[in-house]
Amino acid sequence: MAGDLVIPAIVFLMSATSVIYFGTRLAVYGDALASLTGWGRLFVGGILIALATSLPELSTNISAVRLDPPNPELAVGTVLGANMYNMLKLALVALMFGGTRFLQQVTPQQGYIVSLGVSLTGLALLFGSVDVGVSFWQVGLSSWILALLFVAGMWVIYVTKPSDDESKEESTPEGMTLKHTWLMFIFISAAVIVAGFFLAWSSDRIADVTGVASSTLGILAVSLVTSLPELSMAIAAARIGAADMAVAGLYGSNAFNISILFFSDPFYRDGILVAQMEPAHFIAGGVAIVMMLAGFGLIMGRNKLRASAAAAVLVLMVLACLAAASAATLVARSASA
Repeated sequence: MAGDLVIPAIVFLMSATSVIYFGTRLAVYGDALASLTGWGRLFVGGILIALATSLPELSTNISAVRLDPPNPELAVGTVLGANMYNMLKLALVALMFGGTRFLQQVTPQQGYIVSLGVSLTGLALLFGSVDVGVSFWQVGLSSWILALLFVAGMWVIYVTKPSDDESKEESTPEGMTLKHTWLMFIFISAAVIVAGFFLAWSSDRIADVTGVASSTLGILAVSLVTSLPELSMAIAAARIGAADMAVAGLYGSNAFNISILFFSDPFYRDGILVAQMEPAHFIAGGVAIVMMLAGFGLIMGRNKLRASAAAAVLVLMVLACLAAASAATLVARSASA
């Protein structure tokens, strides 16, 4: 058994490191594009940065369902686990950068992005519990609904984005041109997709050798690794005083993660991907929704809450996410026993 684990473990570590590195560089070039195009930080964080840092989840999901045999549990677990971990990161970054001081830099316009993330995650859980056995062009009706809601939500975020006053004050990154930045963005995006393929393959092999349920592995290991670029982005943004971009990137990533089920569905030939949820997935998704609402509640009440009360809620968010990860593990083990 130990010998069978060597190659998958090495590939997992190498691909995970690549995903983290390339995902972080995507965030850097996304931020550069924000300055070069004059887009506001809230819009850039909620759409461009969110899409960029979620590419590892997209790559891993498509690769997981293309395996032979396909591994839909790993794909769904990666998405919902990443959403839960993103809220863990929100709490950690807020605690690292002053709690209420961090929250006071975040605008109420985040509500549009929060609503989209909560709605998409909730719908995904609903479709996972009620199998809608209808598909068009080999994509489930449930996946089409999730994709259309995501596109509509992105349009609302675009038309309601704050003024560009903030972006006008930002200086253009030294030595970067718009053409060069776009080229690097595309190149690194391709690198992320390749790394994600090997991450899914190695995760599937580790699950086979160790007997760990794929849903558990997706929630605990793969989703944690693939969502690390969001943490790097959030910390970097907080350091430069761009809390709005950090928070929008995390919530926007949650919204895009659910839409990944639509992009992965055509590659899954054994049914509708959303319908392959297991009990552990519902735990991760349900906790993600509660934490998204709790985080937004802190943002809306940032000027009324005492610093100690806000810190207590943030700590509770961290503990809740960790407890949910443990509970998902136990449930998955019981189901596979």
